[in-house]
Amino acid sequence: MSDQVQQPVDPNENPYGYLGIAKNPDGSITRLFQPPSTPASSDPSNPFHLSKDLDINQSKGTWARIFVPRKAFDDDDSSPKQKLPLIIYFHAGGFVACTVNTAIFDALYTPIVTEIPAVVVSVEYRLAPEHRLPAAYEDCFEALHWIIKNSNDEWLEKHADFSKAFLMGSSAGGNIAYHVGLQVAACVDDLLPLQIKGLILHQPFFGGIERTESELRLANDRVVPLTLTDLMWDLSLPIGVDRDHEYCNPMAKIKPDQFDQVKSLGWKILVTGFDGDLLIDRQIELWKKLEEKGVSVTGKFAEGGCHGYELGDPTKAKELAIVIKDLVESTTTS
Repeated sequence: MSDQVQQPVDPNENPYGYLGIAKNPDGSITRLFQPPSTPASSDPSNPFHLSKDLDINQSKGTWARIFVPRKAFDDDDSSPKQKLPLIIYFHAGGFVACTVNTAIFDALYTPIVTEIPAVVVSVEYRLAPEHRLPAAYEDCFEALHWIIKNSNDEWLEKHADFSKAFLMGSSAGGNIAYHVGLQVAACVDDLLPLQIKGLILHQPFFGGIERTESELRLANDRVVPLTLTDLMWDLSLPIGVDRDHEYCNPMAKIKPDQFDQVKSLGWKILVTGFDGDLLIDRQIELWKKLEEKGVSVTGKFAEGGCHGYELGDPTKAKELAIVIKDLVESTTTS
């Protein structure tokens, strides 16, 4: 697999190539290249944050990158340190592409770590189609137990407040945060001292058989078109199920008591999106359903933009970080 930079590919014409993969005759895939990556760095000259990588489960190839604001290391060791909120982050990539260290994600890591400020643990999970769902959910849930077992890690012990933790994900990671969040809500005592206070679902990736208005309106979008989302679902869902499966379309079969635990725990949920993203209708549908069910949920939906817009616009990335900061502060002070 090459580390060379991918040449521009139109996802409408070649969705496999857009993802950097090729389909084999037997239905499997070959990964053609790895997107540019950024190494972890504990260089104290970094003005924003320090980071390091730790293995979660070597047999699965899962790991995490921990980010701590640079300023946290500047404080006088002799004075008591105020610990920072802990954000456990699940990356984007449609379940089939990208990793924790994909370089473009730095555009989001940096403002979240510095603006809130917060300790961020970004989790590497297994990708489809080699490992179809629910593998990613299982890996990210396992990561929560790993965080607890590694609570004596110097950086986590010194800087992270385990009583003020949040699950966050972008795109497919937002889908993961939603599903893992519901699983966590049903077993919070098993995760102590880790206390989840809310979910941050940034442009979460959901789908369904029946097309929404925004999916039809933006079907040929040059960032994330329907050809691409359909392919990612084909590659990531369990064999034999359709797009109304709960992993893809959680609105298809809502149980009467599905969000009771979330409500009783007092969690706050943030759902964000842009109306230039074909997924916007499904994100709004989730926000409205959560609101209808009595969950404390905030929807932040902006005009224009596209899927992953903030990754190419530092101003939008900072705005998102401030919205997240507002949620974190409202949760930790209530």
